[in-house]
Formats: sequence, C-alpha cells, structure tokens
Amino acid sequence: MIRTREPLPCRRAIIALLFLATAFSVRASSSALPDPLVAGWQGQPVCELLHEDIAQRILRCTFPPGVGHERHRHVPHFGYAVSGGRMRIVDEKGVREVDLASGSSYASDGVAWHEVLNIGNTTVVYLIIETR
Repeated sequence: MIRTREPLPCRRAIIALLFLATAFSVRASSSALPDPLVAGWQGQPVCELLHEDIAQRILRCTFPPGVGHERHRHVPHFGYAVSGGRMRIVDEKGVREVDLASGSSYASDGVAWHEVLNIGNTTVVYLIIETR
C-alpha cells in the first residue's frame, strides 16, 4: 500500500480556513446584539448621532427616570456624563446600581453586552465617543 501525504501548503490552507471560520463565528455572535445607536427602550431610540467621520462616532444618550437601554454591545469608547443620576446595570458580572456623577468620565475597551435602567429621579445624559 502506498501512502500519500497532502502537500504542506494544502494543510496550512485548511488550518487557516478553519481559524478564519472560528474567528468569524465568534465575531458574528458578539455582533448579533445591536450597538448603542440602534438599541433603544421599548421601541424608542435613546441615543442620537451627533457626529460621525472616518476616525470617530459621537452619540448622546438620554435617559429620563424609568427609561433604560435594552441589551446592546459597545466597541471601545470614551464616555462622559453630561448630567448624572442613579443607574442599574446588568451585564455578565451581575446586577449593580451606580451613582453616575455629572462631569464624570470613563474609558472602556468595549462591552460584549449590557443593559441599563435609570432608577433615579433625574434625567441622565451622557456622551459616547467611539474610535474607529
């Protein structure tokens, strides 16, 4: 019996295709959730597009008391609280309540998913600045 082996470049091509297929399926599943501009609250938008160009996208998100942001994902971004308040956040870490101070800011490497709800008495407004 004569044994033949696949040429080495063919094996590498198969391995590369399997790797790409796996990477694509992981990316597709995380991107199945809407981004913050598309996600809203009970069918209504909560974020508006202020600016978009090749380098960045800037959103303003407004949450009156009792209004939230349905489950969504985030790319890396910088956030700034124009007006703060008390928010309930649900994500893979669990449920927590945070007091967001007006004028506070944060940087994020991205969020696979979360949802938020304004549980306070003030309207919360913040900016999201995404880099591309």
